[in-house]
Amino acid sequence: MASVVSLLVIAAVAAAPVYGKDYIVGDSQGWTSGGDYTTWAKGKKFTVGDTLTFQYGSFHTVDEVSKADYSSCSSSNSIQSYNDQNTKITLDKAGTRYFICGTTGHCSAGMKLAVTVSDAAASAPAPSTPKATPAAPSDDTPSTTPKTSTPSSTPATESPKATTTTTSTKSTTNTSGALVSGPAKGLVAGVLVALGLAFMG
Repeated sequence: MASVVSLLVIAAVAAAPVYGKDYIVGDSQGWTSGGDYTTWAKGKKFTVGDTLTFQYGSFHTVDEVSKADYSSCSSSNSIQSYNDQNTKITLDKAGTRYFICGTTGHCSAGMKLAVTVSDAAASAPAPSTPKATPAAPSDDTPSTTPKTSTPSSTPATESPKATTTTTSTKSTTNTSGALVSGPAKGLVAGVLVALGLAFMG
């Protein structure tokens, strides 16, 4: 029975969806003439699974283009073209993606965006092991408190590096180190409670 419940817990954690960050292109200004999208993208770390949401008026489009067409502001060979005024594009692979407004003159006036997308695993920070530091003695600390020290002859060891995916949704890391987010968090919590009750009963 315990092994079946353990397998269910593992399956629930493995099936938990990973949510990326949703970027509103241009923030509150949206996708519009006069925007500085190079500055907007600067400093942002786009990863596989993130989404770009373009919000714009009926005079604009979002055209995904090649690097050459981005440089020349040409939408005649666009990879994909959108005009729904609220376009959501999932960044589904690593590499650079190029977007322009296909309306004549808008791209050359700055309505263009290039984003470099990193693999989610490559952009996750490596976990660090916190170093224990002894507390400084205070005036309230009795003098009989033993002091602890670490022998200097013991070589330092690194803990294994794990890879996690950072997301903009609220997430919880379970005891196995797996990231649990979104609606699956409640499912995992319920399974864990059921597991605890099964072992108690």
